[in-house]
Amino acid sequence: MFMVMPILGSKLVNTKARLSIAVLTTILVVPLLPPLPSMTALTYQGMILVAREALIGVLTGFSFQIVFQVFVLTGQILSMKMGLGFAQMNDPSSGLQTTALSQFYLMLTTLIFVSTDGHLLMLMLLVESFQTLPPGQMTFDVAIFMKVVSLASWMFATALRLSLPVITSLLLINIAFGVMSRAAPQLNIFAVGFPFTLMCGLVLMWIGLGNFNYAYLDVTEHGFMFLRNILELK
Repeated sequence: MFMVMPILGSKLVNTKARLSIAVLTTILVVPLLPPLPSMTALTYQGMILVAREALIGVLTGFSFQIVFQVFVLTGQILSMKMGLGFAQMNDPSSGLQTTALSQFYLMLTTLIFVSTDGHLLMLMLLVESFQTLPPGQMTFDVAIFMKVVSLASWMFATALRLSLPVITSLLLINIAFGVMSRAAPQLNIFAVGFPFTLMCGLVLMWIGLGNFNYAYLDVTEHGFMFLRNILELK
């Protein structure tokens, strides 16, 4: 889970540090677990058990990684509409090229996630899953993987919903400039329209930041409920 979850699974965290955190977490969590099945590690059954438990961690971390990508995609959509799609920068957490607005939303989401102990809540859910999904007794169903795949459609729909107020406002502004250019072709409307659209988009973003906390709570609540669902927690 630490390899693929947000923040700890990024390139910002050294591999040795991540391994140390995983070992320390294991030492602290093992006394809280129910009796584990006794079997030799270097056997076929032992390898299957380890692979199954590792897959649970991967699904848990990857599912919440998609939750973070909602805000990255929101920044991408707004950048393309505002004309900031060319403002690409390197994302140090993933090593990929993203827009400046995506980086802004990602940093804001990361700060709120850490300050509200979201990473500790993910760890708590993983520890509780040993009660509902004891090691060696879980059988993976195709429906679980389909639920994870369905998160992609939820990600696109949620990102579009978060960016819809700004997109709609900028669309009306572009329509107004289109009407003005047809009414007065001799005026170079589009030379003025680009900086004006950019300025209006930034102002609309600034106004929308007042409701960002509610959007974050809505998205992360869905993410944690999804984790509880796939881990079969009540």
